Amino acid sequence: MFGIVRPCRHTMCGGLFKEWMAHLCGLCLALRDEHGHAARLVTNYDGLLVSVLMEAQAPASSPYRRAAACALRGFKGADVVTAEGVRLAGAVSLILASGKLRDHIEDGDGVYARRLVAAGAGRMADRWSAAGSGTAAALRFDPAPLLVAVEEQARLERLPAAGLLQLTAPTEAAVAAAFGHTAVLAGKPGNREALAEAGRYFGRLAHLLDAVEDLARDRAAGAYNPLVASGTDLAGARRYCDDAVHGLRLAVAELDLERRHLVNALLVRETGRATARVFAEAEPESPEAPPRDPRVQPDPGGLLSLLCVSATCCTCGVYRPPWDEQRYQSCWDRCDASGCDCCGNACSSCSDCCSGCCECCNCDCSC
Repeated sequence: MFGIVRPCRHTMCGGLFKEWMAHLCGLCLALRDEHGHAARLVTNYDGLLVSVLMEAQAPASSPYRRAAACALRGFKGADVVTAEGVRLAGAVSLILASGKLRDHIEDGDGVYARRLVAAGAGRMADRWSAAGSGTAAALRFDPAPLLVAVEEQARLERLPAAGLLQLTAPTEAAVAAAFGHTAVLAGKPGNREALAEAGRYFGRLAHLLDAVEDLARDRAAGAYNPLVASGTDLAGARRYCDDAVHGLRLAVAELDLERRHLVNALLVRETGRATARVFAEAEPESPEAPPRDPRVQPDPGGLLSLLCVSATCCTCGVYRPPWDEQRYQSCWDRCDASGCDCCGNACSSCSDCCSGCCECCNCDCSC
């Protein structure tokens, strides 16, 4: 569920956060309605950027509908997006999730090393791939770049001396194709080249940040990691990420958008925040670092760990297992509401944070 883009109501003005939630809930419900409840497991924060880009280019082609009460919204109804952009986001999420499952099976990661789990996951990956390809075809989107990316990624990982950007290329191509097709759906073909460029940079950033987050765990388990395989240290990875963030900002600036605020908040501001967060967490602890919370238990792995991860996803992070450090943090700490990155000012309350963000992004919403 979680990805690079993790906006929080404390660091985004109320109107933009409501719009973002409309896309998130719209993606979840579109997956349920078209592919069944199990497909909702592939709902993710980054995939809904496809829907956001579609609406930003052509708001009139992205209608809303009233959704029924949901436990994840505190048993409240909400207005959610129902458009081709949401369906495209669902198709992309399904295809890429199927590729991720196959990658875990091939590597024998964790519970996937067990034959029974691998067999079940393989069947689910096949269903998701077929479902995503069917929806993509209905939207006139050729899923070949996404399907090829999964196979090409596996081939590259078997090469003895692949470069880091060579390893990120399949992900870049897949995201570029998805972003670019939103211009076709929105009727703005002039945006296609800039959107593809933005997709390449975002794909590179997603791949690299995922590798940085998994670096310590992959080293301990002896699992494949593109940073280790390419001989790239954290400083080198940070340079690539900073370049990708800069390129992404330039590409977004070239887009012809009717509604730009949410795109800027997600693809410009949140990607910078994500880069800073991931590398800060990846740095080795200093001797002066606070001791680890003794209540945090070690991750047991296996089926129990998988079930707890699923529970965390299904509750949007409300539930945290005993081995998650955020389990014992307050909601305020989890959301990192200590200040507004866009204005650099510390906030004394949610309202202060909200008003500061509105002034920064020139949002005309009411907080």
